[in-house]
Amino acid sequence: MLVTGAGGSIGSALALRITALGFPTLLLEASEGRLSRLKSTWPAASGPDSPAACVSFILGCASNCELLDEVFAEHAPGVIFHAAAHKHVPLLEEQPLAAVANNIFVTEKLARKAAAHGARVVLLSTDKAVDPVSVLGVTKRVAELIVLAHGGTVLRLGNVLGSSGSVTEVFAQQIMHGGPITLTDARARRYFLTMDEAVNLLLAAAIESWPALLVPLLPSSHSIFDLAAYLSRELAPGRTIPIEHTGLRPGDKVSERLWSTTESIEPSRAKNLAAVRFFRAAQSELQSGLAALQAALDERNAALILDGLCALVPEYRPSPTALGLARKSSSRVCV
Repeated sequence: MLVTGAGGSIGSALALRITALGFPTLLLEASEGRLSRLKSTWPAASGPDSPAACVSFILGCASNCELLDEVFAEHAPGVIFHAAAHKHVPLLEEQPLAAVANNIFVTEKLARKAAAHGARVVLLSTDKAVDPVSVLGVTKRVAELIVLAHGGTVLRLGNVLGSSGSVTEVFAQQIMHGGPITLTDARARRYFLTMDEAVNLLLAAAIESWPALLVPLLPSSHSIFDLAAYLSRELAPGRTIPIEHTGLRPGDKVSERLWSTTESIEPSRAKNLAAVRFFRAAQSELQSGLAALQAALDERNAALILDGLCALVPEYRPSPTALGLARKSSSRVCV
């Protein structure tokens, strides 16, 4: 198995679980620092047949076609967990070109290579891809379309507790410094999963019939305000930590959904997952849309990037920040 973004919090947790199960595993990471930390903290091998001995660390990007050809020729991975992505909502509203290059075209190259070698991609996606209002969400939605078109599997997750940059990590740091806890909106609600739950779902997704678009069966979303209050009580008992409301950030929603009103779900083989009935885009339309996006990326034209994203994902509603950035490069923007 191959894990991209293996140095990230979810990628590394997934990699540890896979090797513990005895699968030979390739860990691909573009960041030298993250890969070095991952390797230095990896469990020592107790023998040639131990799980820790069945892992290879690879420094490189999943968009490097020559590297991917070498990996397939030498190791022939059958399943690729694609966890590598840019994922920070407000930052990507200001960096749409970087988001498109990484979240869309790295995925496209990886999916194309995997299909050519008879392998399957399992894409780690996000609930922000549903009726997207952010650059993160719309680029992940296009990535979903790409992976499904190449016969892969997509798993949409909500917020993963304990992942890098997660709200619980931010709140804990703010509480440790005496506050205030900053909350975007008192009405904000999100779906939450533990790291173990996220890893379990990714492994379950890998054995589903494919192509498949999957979502976890979660009873309800949770109040961010209630989470902040709970962490304040648990981490600072006897102290009052103030909570400040800062307003929604560019690309934020008050609440998220795991599937849209135009999608429906049905049972899957895994008891904790549901399969989403998805509309399969025509291959010709997807390819022409990606070609237009690539041309816009080559021109570094943010306005044409938004046009291309709107064409591929008609339900996308760009934020004022993304629209304002596009107007600086051209007057042609989608509405």
